[in-house]
This record gives sequence, structure tokens and C-alpha cells, in this order.
Amino acid sequence: MPALWRRMLIGEPMASSPPVSNMADFDAIYEEDDDDERINDETMFSIVPEPVVIRGAGNMTVFGLSNKFDTEFPSALSAKVAPEEFKATILRINSVLRKTLPVNVKWLFCGCLCCCCTLGCSLWPVVCLSKRTRHSIEKVLDWENSHLYHKLGLHWKLGKQRCDSNSMMEYVLLIEFIPKMAIHRPD
Repeated sequence: MPALWRRMLIGEPMASSPPVSNMADFDAIYEEDDDDERINDETMFSIVPEPVVIRGAGNMTVFGLSNKFDTEFPSALSAKVAPEEFKATILRINSVLRKTLPVNVKWLFCGCLCCCCTLGCSLWPVVCLSKRTRHSIEKVLDWENSHLYHKLGLHWKLGKQRCDSNSMMEYVLLIEFIPKMAIHRPD
């Protein structure tokens, strides 16, 4: 009979078994340092590309908001969304701008004419109308995000960026890529 079997039958302690004095700690939980087990929050998500920026393509801008956005399909979205869906979203945003910006321009013109007499208070209607236009666009984008784009891993939003030609700010459409969680990794 081999020595290992004899030790097991007799009950002699084996070299790999814990000493009897440590048997009181049989239910203790020890932390194991394993570099493969450590996962940072950055590695849980895939690398996200830069957001796609769609600048205003109109000939008129009121308080940084252009009167239309270009419907040309960006190449960065070629595998993510259909060109028809992209164009439909841009056309919805352009229809909001087409309805609201002419009124804003009229109020801006009237406000500038009366600005000296009213000490600048005549510009408040234009500021409020511009804010309402931005909220209307954000509502359209929220609806589009919840019904289509979040399922495709995209998020549209209206954001401010500096113009390329000067230091002024303009509103642009940002299409951000939603990071995907690595579900194949354990918790």
C-alpha cells in the first residue's frame, strides 16, 4: 500500500493539509490577490469613438442656433444607422427650426429697434423664444433617442461648441456613441 493511502487511512496529517491549530479558522474568508481578477471600470466598457458633430448649415444664426442642419450622412455612422433614418431625424429638427426661427428674427429686429428706449428689455422676448426653440429641439431629440437611437447604441443631443472661424459659440448636434458593457466578463 502506498504511503499516501496509508496516511489517509490512519489519519496522519499530510504535508499539504493545514495544521490542526488552524482548524478553528476553517470558516474564515481570505482575500486572494489575483491580478486577472481585478477589473477597472474603464475595462468594463468598450472604447467609445469621438462623437459625431453636425454643424448648422444655414445662412442665418440667431443666438448661436442656425436655421437648418445639413442632411448629408456622416461616414462615421455608416454601420450604426440607416441614412434614411438619419435624414428623417434631421428633417424633423429642421422643421422645428423652420417654424420658430423666422419669429425669433422678427422679434430680434423689433427688439434692436426699441433697445435704446427700453434699456435692453425689448430683447427679452427674443431670449425667451430662443430658449423655447432649444427646448423644442431637445424634445424632438429625446423622442428620437428613446424610440430609435438608444436601441442602436447612439445618443443625440444639442450642444455648444466654438465656431471654427471665430471665437463665438454655436449650437451643434452631437451624436454620441453609448459604451457597451462587456457582459462576457464576470462580476
